[in-house]
Formats: sequence, C-alpha cells, structure tokens
Amino acid sequence: MSATTVVVADDQELIRGAFAAIIDAEDDLTVVGEAGDGAEAVAAVRRHRPDVLVVDIRMPLMDGVEATRLVCAETDTRVLVLTTFDQDEYVYGALRAGASGFLLKDVRRAELLAAVRIVAAGESLLAPSVTTRLIHDAVRNRRPATIEPPAMAQLSGREREILALVGRGLSNAEIAVALTLSEHTVKTHVSNVLSKLQLRDRVQAVVVAYESGLILPGE
Repeated sequence: MSATTVVVADDQELIRGAFAAIIDAEDDLTVVGEAGDGAEAVAAVRRHRPDVLVVDIRMPLMDGVEATRLVCAETDTRVLVLTTFDQDEYVYGALRAGASGFLLKDVRRAELLAAVRIVAAGESLLAPSVTTRLIHDAVRNRRPATIEPPAMAQLSGREREILALVGRGLSNAEIAVALTLSEHTVKTHVSNVLSKLQLRDRVQAVVVAYESGLILPGE
C-alpha cells in the first residue's frame, strides 16, 4: 500500500518544520511539500496532488480558509486545518470552505497523526455533534442563506429527513433508531445525499442543513 502524501502549510517555519517532521517520520505518511502562506499552499497542492493538506488558518497573502476553498474546489485533496484560534467563526469558515476537520496547534503528536489518517481515509475529524454546535453558534445571528433550489430539489422526502438528522448531529445508528430503518439503509441514504448535493462528507452536510434553512439555529 502506498504512503499517504501530505503538504504542510504554516507561515511559522519552526512550527511547519516540526509538524512536517512528525508526519514524515511515519512509515505510512510522506510529506511531499511545505508552504509558508496560502498561495504557496495552493500551488503545492496543484503541483503534488497530495492526499491531505495540513494548513494554518492565519497566513499572509492568502489565509487558510481561502486556500481551503480553492483546494477543495479544484482537487480531491482533503484538508485538515490547524490553528491557535478556536473561535467558532474561524472553524465555521474553514468547514464551509470544505475542510474535513480542524485541530488546535497544541495538539499532541499522536492526535495529529491520527487526524491526518482519519481525514486521508475520507472521514470527518469532527464529531457531527461538535460540528453542529460550532455551526449553530456561527450562524445563530445570521439569516440563513438558501442553497440553490435545484440542488435541494434532487432530494427525496426521506433524504431531506435524513439530512436534517445529520445536521442535528445524529450518527447513522441513531438515525436508524429514530426512523426505524436498518443502519445499512441509513448509510445508503446518507451516501445518496452527499452525492446529490456534491458534498465531501458529513461535516459539509451539517453546514448545508443550516445554510439551506432546513435547520434553524435554536431548534
């Protein structure tokens, strides 16, 4: 099995080098590039097409949120955000841009490595319940945006119901119990929702559930 390839982007050279060294020391992980700002990060991803981009939120020239947006729009690279800032707005911006999870920079070595592997495997790092809280807090005082009607119109009534429950942070097992369905059936519905709405993972599904108005803050 080939190693998971990673690009590390941070404007602080010592931090960037430390994270790169930790990741590259693993047999199943290989750092193929480093970047000191958001523009360099996007260029490195375009050049190396890594499995994962580990990117800081606050960087010069282009911040991590914009870099994440471009990377997720152009490639299949998964994004893991590292930051010293845990405010909801920063996290929300990164998740909305397509990041699959985030960690604070004081993360332990084992947690960093586990996060890279989880994201590389196509999973979301944040538990849906945590994501729901963050997005709820971020959009609480906003008027929800409306997703393009054709996108939501593709969903069946059952799929909209599933999306709403995913948005509230329920796992597949919990949704299965709530709707009296098999867990396999729920998994199929979730997969169909992600495919129809062109979403990468459940994290983005939570964002869409709120931004489409399917779930309102405070519900």
